[in-house]
Amino acid sequence: MTQSEETFDVILIGGGLAGLSLAILCARAGWRTLVCEQKAYPFHRVCGEYVAMESWGFLQGLGLDLASQHLPQIRRLLVTTPSQSLSAPLQPSNSHPNSRRRKHGVADTSRIGGGFGISRYALDAQLADRARALGVTLRENTRVKQVTETEHGVEVHTHQGVFRAPLAGGAFGKWSNLDRALRPQQLPAQTGAETYVGIKYHLRTRFPRDLIALHNFKGGYCGISAIEQEETVCCCYLVSQEHFSAAGSVERLQEETLSQNPYLRSIFEHSEPCWAAPLAIAQVYFSPRQWPSEHRPKDCTRLFMLGDAAGMIPPLSGNGMSMALRSSALLFEVWQQYFTEHTPLPMLQRQYRQQWQQAFGLRLRTGSLLQQTFGHLGPINALLYGLRPFPGLAQALIARTHGTAFSVPPC
Repeated sequence: MTQSEETFDVILIGGGLAGLSLAILCARAGWRTLVCEQKAYPFHRVCGEYVAMESWGFLQGLGLDLASQHLPQIRRLLVTTPSQSLSAPLQPSNSHPNSRRRKHGVADTSRIGGGFGISRYALDAQLADRARALGVTLRENTRVKQVTETEHGVEVHTHQGVFRAPLAGGAFGKWSNLDRALRPQQLPAQTGAETYVGIKYHLRTRFPRDLIALHNFKGGYCGISAIEQEETVCCCYLVSQEHFSAAGSVERLQEETLSQNPYLRSIFEHSEPCWAAPLAIAQVYFSPRQWPSEHRPKDCTRLFMLGDAAGMIPPLSGNGMSMALRSSALLFEVWQQYFTEHTPLPMLQRQYRQQWQQAFGLRLRTGSLLQQTFGHLGPINALLYGLRPFPGLAQALIARTHGTAFSVPPC
């Protein structure tokens, strides 16, 4: 294969929600934009497929016609354990009443509860098509091997060649070979973080299209919600590496552990898998991630992280997909300052970290606390028992895992 050396204004490493949406924003601004994605669209990802409604206007603004797709509108939450359950509406809170201020690409209206269902297979492909239509150079089947910084830019090394740009975005998701090179001190082996295995199916079954269910079992929990196809749900669960290893296989784990929850057992008994085998991903962990290091502020100041690569978003933060999308809007406005105002890069890195914490800090803290409860039957049973008499507390907790509506920033 002919090796190429091309220069762009920005390079995005990873073509998931964060990388593709930022690429679209950059292309709309007239910047020469490259996305390096190691797979080829369309493809499935291990990911729950509930998107918080706060992202609806942003995705529409990127050019996706969501309204015509008749996507399931999810308005109710069900949380279960093998012995009890709790139901709650995913309704808006009044934490930001009548506020219309706009800041960092975010329309500060009110918190929007609920969400909609769409598969990553469909959503990523639509974003990729939109990016291509706007002139983004989308290199699929392209694995990034190394990222280096020079005095004037970033060099992204792949098997197809070396690509250069003044700025790069790391949108490589939950776990990547690049983490080994860029942040080895933050890997689970160094931090002692608990690791999980993620398993995902699509199932054909009768399931309420306005419901998202979180079913707990020993060592993990399973999220189920409807997607765009009729009578089809996304079934995605996290289980600790310890419990998965003890079971020895997905089949045995499902038969001996997940099915101890009667809600899950009923779903498995009355559904048909859409795929021959589930998708799986190992080494999922939720310890904080930051780059560049505050102790080494001159390292890779031209490489900005977004999505899971920036902060490793626990699923129970409310919605990792919406947070990934919103991070692209935050970073786009920061990059605009570089190109239009020539703001120094270390200052932009600090500003971006501050905006990230302001936008997601509360949700990440809430998600981390919930992550310590879900999958541990004693604590989660106690939580559900304590919340049941106080629906207002349950609503307050839900509100802490959902954000404000946000829109496409102006070019």
